[in-house]
Amino acid sequence: MTDEKWPDLAGRIIRDEDGQRHVLPVRVYFEDTDAGGVVYHASFVRYAERGRTDFLRLLGTDARRLIDGSDSREPAAFVVRRMTFDFARPGRMDDLLEVVTRVKELGGASVTLEQTIMRDGVRLVTADVVVVLISISGKPLRLSDAVREAFQAHVAAAKTPSA
Repeated sequence: MTDEKWPDLAGRIIRDEDGQRHVLPVRVYFEDTDAGGVVYHASFVRYAERGRTDFLRLLGTDARRLIDGSDSREPAAFVVRRMTFDFARPGRMDDLLEVVTRVKELGGASVTLEQTIMRDGVRLVTADVVVVLISISGKPLRLSDAVREAFQAHVAAAKTPSA
């Protein structure tokens, strides 16, 4: 980590001995909780979505450019094909959480991500998420070379610890 002001609005891509990952800080607000002040499970789904969206943004492939086709390709979007969540501990109102996103695997048109939502280094939730790139008409599209290269850097970093 650098001495730059933290947190950045879109989070940060961090490289250390554990590899490369995207970290997005998220504050738990009243609207995210149930009547007891505990984070409602669907709020964790939203936090994970924010983490994936900002990760793409920092990779240079934000959702708006994909959808409007300004990245010189057919208009497209990443859509969720499958999500698996493991809820280990509760979050509470006013907690400062970190959504950590790592690339697990790349397919022809898909990316599998592991997302962990933590508080003070303690895991609250883990999600495995498969997203697929599809055209606006709904047809699966192969990942472009630029998108594949951006994700590939994270796959390689996750498998090979830095020296």
